[in-house]
Amino acid sequence: MAGRIHIDLFSTLDGVAQAPGGPDEDTAGGFAFGGWQAPLIGETDGRQVADGMRRMDALLLGRRTYDIFAAYWPQHTDGPDGSIGQKFDAIPKYVASRGDPALPWTGSQLLGTDLDAAVAGLRERHEEIHVIGSIDFARTLVARGLFDQLNLWVYPIVLGEGKRLFPDDGPALALELLAVEPPSTSGAVLMRYGPGAGVPATGDMTAE
Repeated sequence: MAGRIHIDLFSTLDGVAQAPGGPDEDTAGGFAFGGWQAPLIGETDGRQVADGMRRMDALLLGRRTYDIFAAYWPQHTDGPDGSIGQKFDAIPKYVASRGDPALPWTGSQLLGTDLDAAVAGLRERHEEIHVIGSIDFARTLVARGLFDQLNLWVYPIVLGEGKRLFPDDGPALALELLAVEPPSTSGAVLMRYGPGAGVPATGDMTAE
């Protein structure tokens, strides 16, 4: 059985997925709300994220997210975040980049330039590959249908600015809803989607 590509993203009600973790995570465009998720994450969504991390056997990251992770997680293999740091250290890490960056984190390698072939190769080598954050790269994967499950946590806030998984100029997509998980105490809801069939259909509500 071929491995599965999971995309894990945190989003506001208006679709902003930029820099949920901290103020310096991604300030592109003058984004002023870095770390918006931190006050809202709780036991339920924290457990859902941890469950996914336990199952993954490879990480697939965009270049910016890789740099953030590589600077942080190798230094946090003990203490409260130790289990996550140890997990990330132990599994292969694939990086999508148009350049040829240095990849100092152990177990890291560049993803091939032929995206379709590279994703197919990952499916052959691994059972569950997770894309975490990496919004620009995730946008490409979703638009091209190169994923099996989009795990989208939606939090009850509106920011009005920031990068979105589904931009205004993006392609029209029909996704399949796979599951909706119980909400967290902060109101965050995890919705799981799979690739749909083609573009959305239209109709006429006034037609008999």
